[in-house]
Amino acid sequence: MDLDRDKLLWIYRRMRQIREFENRLHDDFSAGLIPGFVHLYAGEEAIAVGVCAHLDDDDFITSTHRGHGHCIAKGVQINEMMAEIRGKASGCCKGKGGSMHIADLDRGMLGANGIVGGGPPLACGSALSSQIRGSRQATACFFGDGGSNQGTTAESLNLAAVWKLPVVFICENNRYAETTSTDYSIGGPDIAGRGTAFGMPGIVVDGQDVFAVYEAAGEALRRARDGEGPTLLECQTYRYFGHFEGDELKYRTRDEEAHYRQRDCLEHFRSAVLEGNLLEAELLDEIDREAETAVVDAVAFAESSPLPEPDECLDDVYVAY
Repeated sequence: MDLDRDKLLWIYRRMRQIREFENRLHDDFSAGLIPGFVHLYAGEEAIAVGVCAHLDDDDFITSTHRGHGHCIAKGVQINEMMAEIRGKASGCCKGKGGSMHIADLDRGMLGANGIVGGGPPLACGSALSSQIRGSRQATACFFGDGGSNQGTTAESLNLAAVWKLPVVFICENNRYAETTSTDYSIGGPDIAGRGTAFGMPGIVVDGQDVFAVYEAAGEALRRARDGEGPTLLECQTYRYFGHFEGDELKYRTRDEEAHYRQRDCLEHFRSAVLEGNLLEAELLDEIDREAETAVVDAVAFAESSPLPEPDECLDDVYVAY
């Protein structure tokens, strides 16, 4: 794999920043400091980072209600993200979208999405745009195991295959659609096989291993850019927190949670690069401290930012009243 020292540092820095960001939101939501609902990405960092490590600002991603990790991996600034989550005017969407609707078009982040299965049709649209314009832009479409059962996802897989669109579909299978286990809700041995049924490669990837995700995503994005059509990657992972903050987690055992935390993607990365003498522990520790400081600064930025003005509530909407 073409992972030089700079790319390895980039990968660890982004994964660590996502983890610190989500852990802080977990604490702040529990303290009553954040309005609305929050769905955290902690535990799944290797997927967003492994995919986005191949993307430029002019490539596109579509996201889900669990979108903070995708945003950070794609380069959205955490100050503006933290302000958006707190409903402040300095947020990415002027405080009007909140956690589930963060977007940054300048970085190709087409938006988190509160609609389950809402991202795949949008991904087909951005991929079709790239195809028509003859660019080498690609689209990465993130969705969950719950979203895999939506009709919009099946239609999008079919359309992308028929038109050979430059899109990679990434199913983040964290084993639970809200509170429903994939053991009950998924027919067949895996979700990746659905890609094969639609005439595209369907590949199962260890979503806790950023190196495996990086390698699989690199080949899938190469195919997309070269006009060979879409790919479906099923990245098997686990979310550390509940479906949403406040979820009592009565549907899974503590032993199960402990099992998956033993396969933490950040710890796996550290072990691999240290054993291979690719990076130094002191440098990784410094990145840890930088990430923690950056999140503290982001919270300070958000808390010092003003709320939107009431007379702006009807701006930026599609319907004029």
